[in-house]
Amino acid sequence: MTLKSRNGKLNDEQQALSVQVLKKFRVIYGSVRQHFREIEQTCGVSGSQLWILREVAEKPGIGVSELAERLSIHQSTCSLLVEKLVGRHLISKERSQEDQRRVGLRLTENTHALLAKAPGPAEGVLPDALIGMPENVLKSLDASLGEVIKRLSAADDSYAEKPLSDL
Repeated sequence: MTLKSRNGKLNDEQQALSVQVLKKFRVIYGSVRQHFREIEQTCGVSGSQLWILREVAEKPGIGVSELAERLSIHQSTCSLLVEKLVGRHLISKERSQEDQRRVGLRLTENTHALLAKAPGPAEGVLPDALIGMPENVLKSLDASLGEVIKRLSAADDSYAEKPLSDL
C-alpha cells in the first residue's frame, strides 16, 4: 500500500508509520463494528439502544435530556432512539406526579430478559477502553486525533453527536 502526503512526498519511514497507524484505525473500527453486530444478533437492538436500556435500568424515571447527556449524544437523536424503543414496547413513558410536564422513562417487563442476555459493555468497547486509560494518555490521544481531524478533507463535526453504533 502506498500513501501520499499532501505535498506528494513521504520517506520510507513516514510511509511505514502511516500504514501502521492506518491499520490501528482499522482494528479499532472493526472491533467496534463487531461488538455492535454481536449486540444486534444477541438482543435484536442496536448498540445505542442497548446503552439506553441499561441507563434506564440503572436510573428508572430518567428523562430524555439527562439520558442524552449521559450518552454524549444530541437530544433529538436520543429522542428518536427512545421512540423506537417505546414502539417496540421495551421502554414506557410516565408523567411525573410532581410535574406533569416531565416525562420519565422506565423499562417494560419483557426488557429485563433482553438485558440479562446482552453482551457488555453496554456503552460499547471503545468508550469502555477509553475510560480505563490514564489521563495523560487520553490528553495526548485527544490532541493527536484533533490533528487527524484537521487534516481530513471531509471532516463533519455533526458525527460527534451520534452514537458509534449508528454511524
